Amino acid sequence: MNSALQLRIPATYMRGGTSKGVFFRLQDLPKAAQQHGPARDALLLRVIGSPDPYGKHIDGMGGATSSTSKCVIISKSSHPGHDVDYLYGQVAIDTPFVDWSGNCGNLSAAVGPFAIAQGMVDPARVPRNGLCTVRIWQANIGKTILAHVPVRGGEVQETGDFELDGVTFPAAEIMLEFIDPSEEGDDEGGGSMFPTGHLTDMLDIPGIGVLEATMINAGIPTVFVNAADIGYTGTELQDAINGDAKALAMFESIRAHGAVRMGLIETLADAVLRQHTPKVAFVAPPADYTSSSGKHIAAADIDLQVRALSMGKLHHAMMGTCAVAIATAAAIPGTVVNRAAGGGSHASIRFGHPSGILRVGAEAVQDNGRWTARKAIMSRSARVLMEGLLRVPQGPAYSVPDETP
Repeated sequence: MNSALQLRIPATYMRGGTSKGVFFRLQDLPKAAQQHGPARDALLLRVIGSPDPYGKHIDGMGGATSSTSKCVIISKSSHPGHDVDYLYGQVAIDTPFVDWSGNCGNLSAAVGPFAIAQGMVDPARVPRNGLCTVRIWQANIGKTILAHVPVRGGEVQETGDFELDGVTFPAAEIMLEFIDPSEEGDDEGGGSMFPTGHLTDMLDIPGIGVLEATMINAGIPTVFVNAADIGYTGTELQDAINGDAKALAMFESIRAHGAVRMGLIETLADAVLRQHTPKVAFVAPPADYTSSSGKHIAAADIDLQVRALSMGKLHHAMMGTCAVAIATAAAIPGTVVNRAAGGGSHASIRFGHPSGILRVGAEAVQDNGRWTARKAIMSRSARVLMEGLLRVPQGPAYSVPDETP
């Protein structure tokens, strides 16, 4: 009979933007899981409750959606000019897999508050009242994020009147700056914002046909196609996509073919090992629609429609990193995103998603014919949901007696 004891690991359960996940300090993890590898993956899978053939995460901290099957590891930064290193793991729901290939823009909003609360930011830089800028090194992709966190009475301010579509209750606003989101140096698509060298390409996909696509690496690698080209209007909600097995298979095929063209994987079969990136999204011009909460969204209030899939399902709102890709592509004339937004130049855009509207800005420049993004800016909110000791059964990969915190 298996009678292994449970580990007790200090952890914080946080909402960041329209996602939530389990946050750890690196030094609080069992020693075997403090390094990248099978022990860490095994621990986080068990924390979340994956793989779960029932798709419910009953025996774990996950919520059985791509927005809630997430873990974050924070440590004091080893990079000059930064406060903390932020590592993000997207945990698969029904397979034993943790994807480390990209960032979560939504949970990025919770990193600054966590760092301040855990004493990882120099107290001299934390005002009694005002904004504290937390300098974050995003370790998955080697990028800098600046989080401007409101502080009241020397502590992180969590409550407020900032409303974010996709989140039920208002909270305090946190502004995020994603610095050089397409800067050379990461391993996504060789460091080029347009890995194929073109603003648009034609993808010839068996069983689907030839689709025009913009494949961009800004925020997160993303494949954008026109909604009309695949039989959609761009106003769809989750039920229209996620209950249609044929549609989900189509989107995965588009994603896989785009990943190969972007140089992210070598063969189509490799897509199963890289589920978090690239994202696939479809765009359309503005149109009236009713959001998932029943809110009427008027075409006049948005610049375009965007629907994006994450981990094989249509997202209930919009991934933060994908929003960076949307804003960057919208700023560049000739992309399918820019054309859906009516062309021209867009320093910021408002786009419709299943839960409502999101505004995001991006600064893109062209130098010697090559496009780069200097920064993208968006507002999010974050809140601690629970903190204390997380219990997880010891496993053979991460359980020796002296590792229990």
